[in-house]
Amino acid sequence: QVQLVESGGGLVQAGGSLRLSCAASGRTFRNYAMGWFRQAPGKEREFVAAISKGGGRTYYADSVKGRFTIARDNAKNTVYLQMNSLGPKDTAVYYCAAQLDRTYSGSYYYTTRTEYNDWGQGTQVTVSS
Repeated sequence: QVQLVESGGGLVQAGGSLRLSCAASGRTFRNYAMGWFRQAPGKEREFVAAISKGGGRTYYADSVKGRFTIARDNAKNTVYLQMNSLGPKDTAVYYCAAQLDRTYSGSYYYTTRTEYNDWGQGTQVTVSS
């Protein structure tokens, strides 16, 4: 199991930017594919972005494509989510998630909640109009 702690959330005006960080500990971070999800009030948790364990492959939800960027620094055991051009619809609690990837290729990423075993506690992002 890997422990995940998100940070970087806050209140921002529409059109602004935030960078979320997720620090991992407890296991070998470079062996884990990582993802970001979000949950708005009254809604289900939804996929935002994913990155393979080596960082070479990324994938985004259509709603954030072109605005958000996921990246990782395996030397710092951290995954990031750079969020630009934020709008009120981006308001949610953002969670990072980790899934062990035992494959040699390291090219997998995961896009559904059930594929991830480890979750952080979340960080609130609020975008005002």
